[in-house]
Amino acid sequence: MNRRNELIKNTDWLSVFLYLILVFIGWLNIYAAVYNESHNNIFDLSQEYGKQLIWMGIAFVVGFFIMLTDSKFFTVFSFSIYALVISLLIAVLLFGAEFKGARSWFNIAGVRLQPAEFGKFATCLAIANVMSRHNFHIMRLKNLVILGILLAIPMGLIILQNDTGSALVYSSFIFVFYREGLHGSIPLLCFITIVIFIFTLLYPPLFITALIIGGSLIAFLYYRQNKQEFYLLFLYITGGFFLLKLIVWLIEYPIDDQQILIISFLFTSVIGIYFIYKRKMRYIILVLLASWMCLGASLGVTEVFNHLQPHQQARINTSLGIENDKMGAGYNVNQSKIAIGSGGLFGKGFLQGTQTKFKFVPEQSTDFIFCTVGEEWGFIGTTTVIGLFLFFILRIIALAERQRSAFSRIYGYGVASILFFHVAVNIGMTIGLIPVIGIPLPFFSYGGSSLLAFTILVFIFFRLDANRLQVFS
Repeated sequence: MNRRNELIKNTDWLSVFLYLILVFIGWLNIYAAVYNESHNNIFDLSQEYGKQLIWMGIAFVVGFFIMLTDSKFFTVFSFSIYALVISLLIAVLLFGAEFKGARSWFNIAGVRLQPAEFGKFATCLAIANVMSRHNFHIMRLKNLVILGILLAIPMGLIILQNDTGSALVYSSFIFVFYREGLHGSIPLLCFITIVIFIFTLLYPPLFITALIIGGSLIAFLYYRQNKQEFYLLFLYITGGFFLLKLIVWLIEYPIDDQQILIISFLFTSVIGIYFIYKRKMRYIILVLLASWMCLGASLGVTEVFNHLQPHQQARINTSLGIENDKMGAGYNVNQSKIAIGSGGLFGKGFLQGTQTKFKFVPEQSTDFIFCTVGEEWGFIGTTTVIGLFLFFILRIIALAERQRSAFSRIYGYGVASILFFHVAVNIGMTIGLIPVIGIPLPFFSYGGSSLLAFTILVFIFFRLDANRLQVFS
């Protein structure tokens, strides 16, 4: 009796209430997205909204039992849960059903389950276990390798299923690592790499190479107050560039300006590193190494882009404005923007969305469910929904910060990071800011696997938080 009373008292009911509100609003929008006048009963189990109601009941029962489970279960068996889900990811490659080009589903008696959705909370548990160990320091190479392997295994298996969108979700753990002591230069470098990827698709290679070299020189100057060495390195690069250009012109060797600039930079960087190393200026060495990585990223963009699926290439080109195919690759996003924009300030009203009713937007109840919110509830509705998600995520972060256990804190930040990535990317792709990669909006998108997985993800944290006062270290 005391244990039950303590559980009731220590549970953060505000977070549970926010979860219930989001699930309920999501269910209403699924009903609106696929509304059929011949099946207007919201409890009709033959329709998507009826099936989602069943999954809601299952999710609530699972969440209830998670709250009754001893919180130590999740710390002790975190790797067992991780191994089980990895086994499912392997099994689905061998025995799974193919759906829309992805072999990522088990089809059991007409019920589809997607193991990739469950990989998120399983990986979150495993990472929390590793990072909460005594004397763990994230900047040690050994620990970074371990964390990288824990992420690479599910990501690789999901990519093999041809579900790149779900694999990209695991990149959200960079926020967890940064919170736990990862040097800020690493997330910054990841961001710069993304920018370089985009710029390389938009601008000529020579411009990108010159931009990277110029940026590294500016960083070099920032870290070195004595400008003499900066000018020396600058002269090395420019002089080397023109010297190589002259040599190439004389011998008529087939090499372009970008390759000349890269060779000049690498050669002179080696010279620069020599005298920098002699003066123990490790920060400038890091700048040069980072610039080399950026050059590598820029040179590898074309190769990576060419290995993407044609529809993925088309989506990226459409999002960046390289192509304008409103009836092809850009059709979904274009119709989505029309639907959201047509809602105006207050929306057209519940079940009154014309874009929704006439099915102009494909995947209306799954990836593009946010369109229904925008069309029927307008700017006020979309702002409210985004505000609820933001409040929910910030609440989880606040709960994570009050944890006495490192495991609970790290897991809590993992939950917040995964939710933030899903919300930001899903809404971003419906309004054309991000390429369409096909990931659900938490608690809103139709799908039992998604709803059940997100429920498990957050309720494990609710259970850990409810036990926080019994943790003494």
